[in-house]
Amino acid sequence: MSFAKTTVSRWIVAFSIGSQFLISNAFATNPLITDQFTADPTARVFEGKIYVYPSHDIPFTPGRGRTNWFIMEDYHVFSSENLTDWTDHGMILNQTNVPWLTRQSFDMWAPDCVFKNGKYYFYFPAGGKIGVAVADHPGGPFKPEEKPLAGAGGIDPCVLIDKDGSAYIFWARGRISVAKLKDNMLELDSSPQVIANLPQKGLIEGPFAFERNGIYYLTYPHVENTIERLEYSTSTNAMGPYKPAGVILDESTSGCWTVHQSIVEYKGQWYLFYHDKDLSPNFDKNRSIRADYLYFNDDGSIKKVIPTLRGVGIVNAKSKIQIDRYSAISAEGVTVSFLDDTNTFEGWKISLSGKSSWVQFNKVDFGKKDLKSVNVRALSSAGGSVEIHLDTVNGPLLAKVAIGKGSEWQSFKSKLDSVPDGVHDLVVTQNEDKGVDLDWISFE
Repeated sequence: MSFAKTTVSRWIVAFSIGSQFLISNAFATNPLITDQFTADPTARVFEGKIYVYPSHDIPFTPGRGRTNWFIMEDYHVFSSENLTDWTDHGMILNQTNVPWLTRQSFDMWAPDCVFKNGKYYFYFPAGGKIGVAVADHPGGPFKPEEKPLAGAGGIDPCVLIDKDGSAYIFWARGRISVAKLKDNMLELDSSPQVIANLPQKGLIEGPFAFERNGIYYLTYPHVENTIERLEYSTSTNAMGPYKPAGVILDESTSGCWTVHQSIVEYKGQWYLFYHDKDLSPNFDKNRSIRADYLYFNDDGSIKKVIPTLRGVGIVNAKSKIQIDRYSAISAEGVTVSFLDDTNTFEGWKISLSGKSSWVQFNKVDFGKKDLKSVNVRALSSAGGSVEIHLDTVNGPLLAKVAIGKGSEWQSFKSKLDSVPDGVHDLVVTQNEDKGVDLDWISFE
């Protein structure tokens, strides 16, 4: 899954519009952004698109932050209409252009953005305070206010705009607090109150609140055991009282100490946006944002989300399908590793070894019956072959592709035995006692 070397040809970052860059990875897989570290994603629906406002982790360099800790000095915003192709609107705010921030604090943590009164209001933490920046467009440019939000201080602001237009701001500082905002969105309209009844032991931060069918949901990371997991409480009122209701996302199997979330409905489907340490497995202060489907039970409770590499969105069969971001794999004979351990932005490869090893990748759009062949970027020291099946391991055979013997990555081509149309799952199998490494497959 190559990224860095293909900034133009694979990423199609060949042009810009102002400060906007199309980063059309066309993978629709996790992590969503693969040319920089991102965390704490707040997803919102504006102007018919998904806009994601994450924080921005940057690697340590001398004089820029401190070692072994979070270093966050600016914000980008990304948008997509299909959850597959993402546009980077560039840097929308930096700690150096916030008038009230008198020092470089490198703590521009989880932000939020909402629309009201014809304007977009971007709320961000820095230096222990909460700032507001305003724009006419969800992608900016954003202009920060001269002073921080008086009466509110802490991290991870979130704003809920209720059905009647009232706005409420939540933030964390040891516990979670909430206050009503004035109609100008720049001042508090009530005294802050700490939300009671939440777990009293273990760190709680990162509030994200939303309303659905008359139920108010307050979601938050909580350290119940050793690292954060996502939990939620519910209420019949935006300001509470809230009652703990369950776990949305278990502790990460990667051991990433933090998690941060937003939940959004887009075109009739609900999604959970969160982060993990996919591109920095040995250092969880450089994180990457993800998205997975989220579902509700009939009583309004949230079904626990099982994190995936496949993520969300439908992949075009003509794109380079990153098979290593799999939906499922065989019980044995499959491993995933970086193409280059020294540059994780290069992405991943998947290795199939032994008989009956396979990998499945869901939701590929073949369009109409106009495809004729498949390309597989692979290598095999002993030579080998793979079969590509439709929908299941024993599904219709699309092609058998011979992988030539060699130690360098090459593209191997084969005609299609059958021509599919519409959206299908793919299964790539390897049935020989020979190892094959795969980077991507693509149809033409």
